[in-house]
Amino acid sequence: MIGPFNFKKLNNKVLITNDLGRYEYLSKDEFSKFINKKLDPESELYCRLKDKMFLFDDSIEYYVNAVSPHLRSSKSYLYAATSLHIFVVSNYCNSKCIYCQAQSNQLNSCKMMTKEIARKAVDFALQSPQKELNFEFQGGEPLSNFPIIKYIVEYTKSINKDKKIQFSLVSNLSLLTDEMVEFFKENQISISTSLDGHEYLHNYNRPLSNYPNTYQLLTKIIHKLKENHINYGAIQTTTKESLQYPTEIIEEYRKKGLDNIFIRPLTPLGYALEKWDVIGYSVDEFIDFYRKCLNTILEINKQGIFFKEGHAAIFLSKILDGVGINYMELRSPCGAAVGQLAYYYDGNIYTCDEGRMLKEMGDESFKVGNVFEDTYDTMAESKITKTACKYSILEGLPQCSECAYLPYCGTCPVINYALEKDIVPHSIHNYRCQIYKGMLDVIFELLQDKQNQEIFWRWIS
Repeated sequence: MIGPFNFKKLNNKVLITNDLGRYEYLSKDEFSKFINKKLDPESELYCRLKDKMFLFDDSIEYYVNAVSPHLRSSKSYLYAATSLHIFVVSNYCNSKCIYCQAQSNQLNSCKMMTKEIARKAVDFALQSPQKELNFEFQGGEPLSNFPIIKYIVEYTKSINKDKKIQFSLVSNLSLLTDEMVEFFKENQISISTSLDGHEYLHNYNRPLSNYPNTYQLLTKIIHKLKENHINYGAIQTTTKESLQYPTEIIEEYRKKGLDNIFIRPLTPLGYALEKWDVIGYSVDEFIDFYRKCLNTILEINKQGIFFKEGHAAIFLSKILDGVGINYMELRSPCGAAVGQLAYYYDGNIYTCDEGRMLKEMGDESFKVGNVFEDTYDTMAESKITKTACKYSILEGLPQCSECAYLPYCGTCPVINYALEKDIVPHSIHNYRCQIYKGMLDVIFELLQDKQNQEIFWRWIS
């Protein structure tokens, strides 16, 4: 018998996938024999498809019992409570990034989180049943409110009894001082900054309001982090201007001593949405850029140098290993509220980083509570939490349930709502959907080469 599967044409092959994320490439003739149950039971292909659970010889009960542990493992994140807690300690920022997702023209004031709100936010976060938590500091520019970052870390350590907590910071680092460096080093706080490419491109995408050359400043700061052995990484955002420089962007990351890059498409929120005609691009333009980046990275690996692309690594962990990295945007349901929460400077709580970004555009639709009025339990029981979960289950969405990329993908109800005023997209293939499909097309095309497959395994091992 044939088990449940989805399929799509990929170049001259037919790609089939199942709910476990297992896949196989078939010729048109093999696919015809497969769906018409005419494959030779003694053939290698039949045995391979049976091993991957596309076929089974026993009863349906046997098949269900065989599949269940693998499906349970692939959805293991459903057994975890909220692990990522984002503290938006300030909405002030000294950058003027041309694609800022966290600000829009509707944001006219600069506010800071107070100690009282910070304390209540920590108390709320520690109510999560999850034993391992990540407290992440964001803004605006979070270093503009460093005293509150320091307070949150010290207060958390003073009251935490049984949880393992990692602290991280997302910052442009322009306000970094020696005092901050010592504090981050002492408390093992990891840092993520933005590096969009070589000097011209980084300065073009991410100008500072009070410094003539953002790139040169960041280069000095990264050197300081290295000297002090502080764990740091960088994220890249692709604008229309970036499309010209795939090789230069990757080489810049290598120059900075990094062994990975996360190729990130624009998120149509905040300034990015308002300026889309200037900085945005078509799906085909981004996918062509992404393909060039991956091919460049694979050539680097073929020279014996380890370097990986983060988005591909997340997809590949599901494709090759069956269990994905718990990346909130690429899971079903998504991580809104049940995987992450964002505590805004004013004490309001949002489903996720995107939810609070939507608030900064003037819409509080994804507010799930307030640190003074709610508990973790009331947040979990809120209609917003349940709605975000329900409508991000891909298996229940008409436009996703029959897609070959269902086991690897995810949807963002916040972005759907921002673009179409509905958490379920009206268009069958909206912009974000096409971006993810295009990226997966590239990955599955490259996977057909054995040498590429060996490199990809190293990325996730």
